Amino acid sequence: MVTLESVGFESDLSLFKYDTFEQLPESHRDLDEEERARRIEAAREALGDDVIVLGHNYQRREIVEHADFIGDSYELSKRAAESDAEYVVFAGVTFMAESADIITDDDQTVILPSMEASCPMAGMAEAVQVDSAWDELVAGTGGKNVIPVTYMNSYADLKAFCASHGGLICTSSNAADAFEWAFERGDAVLFLPDKHLGRNTANDLGIDEVVEWDPWAGGIDEEKDDTDLEDAEVVLWDGYCQVHERFRVSHVEEAQEDGAQVVVHPECRPEVVAAADEVGSTSHICDVIENAEPGEHWAIGTEVHLARHLARWHPEVNVDPLCGDACMDCNAMRQIDPNYLTWVLEELADGREPNIVSVAPEEKELAEVALERMLEL
Repeated sequence: MVTLESVGFESDLSLFKYDTFEQLPESHRDLDEEERARRIEAAREALGDDVIVLGHNYQRREIVEHADFIGDSYELSKRAAESDAEYVVFAGVTFMAESADIITDDDQTVILPSMEASCPMAGMAEAVQVDSAWDELVAGTGGKNVIPVTYMNSYADLKAFCASHGGLICTSSNAADAFEWAFERGDAVLFLPDKHLGRNTANDLGIDEVVEWDPWAGGIDEEKDDTDLEDAEVVLWDGYCQVHERFRVSHVEEAQEDGAQVVVHPECRPEVVAAADEVGSTSHICDVIENAEPGEHWAIGTEVHLARHLARWHPEVNVDPLCGDACMDCNAMRQIDPNYLTWVLEELADGREPNIVSVAPEEKELAEVALERMLEL
């Protein structure tokens, strides 16, 4: 069995290093959209097939219009792995670029336009923090065989941690399958880092014995949960997506009263998921709008840029952000300014390699184990 120790893994943030970490130079800070577009196309023409640009669904228009592929995080990583491009420019956030580095060939280099694009939810459950809580958490369950399951939206070191403790990765689409896989091998599941996706998955499976582990308080919140830790079947790490937690049932009800059907992401609060007409991943949300009849009205409960993209791509459908002008964009995605994309492409065209994301070999080996377990589903 592959373990953390067998590959020399240390529970230390020193493993989380990249070869370069560069800020946007002053020369690229004030480009207008016309000049930026012209320079991006010129750099891309110079690079040819040596580069592939991936744009996450949550990126702004000025990013995705230059992307070869648009999609969710794991879908884009697979696109990178299927390509022969020497450089993968991932307009997403850090954990996404890590995932691309894990599954691409060794001769492919992953570039993140801005290293400041770091997902807050992923940062709520880092491997060092989880490792320090692990023994106490397992002891609190009465020594049960606890299987850790981490959402794809997590750093490589946490994916490695889960693999070393018999666990795996999941996406929002296969979380229920991952839970069932874990229950076939253990007595309880520790789900990280998104408590809402974990709770919604437990609800789908009819699991009531669920508790939340507060890493800052060092235990479960007894005021939140009727279940004792020792009786828990699912332990949820207290992390969440700031964008999706913003939605409330009142937003759903107001949209429905206005004649809209509502589709939300499973990272939303359970009561929001229960009130919505549809729930699913970003890919599912895209499919809902793509398959909608002309004239249908849909309110989208996810990052506001995806709602705007869908309204632009499908003008025959009435598409609105679920909470209107109050909807948030993703703070981390916002760090990928279009000027950063211009800069990294021009740097690559000039033979320089800025902001490389390279997962340490010992982390990568274990993270691949966790990923392979997911793919077996």
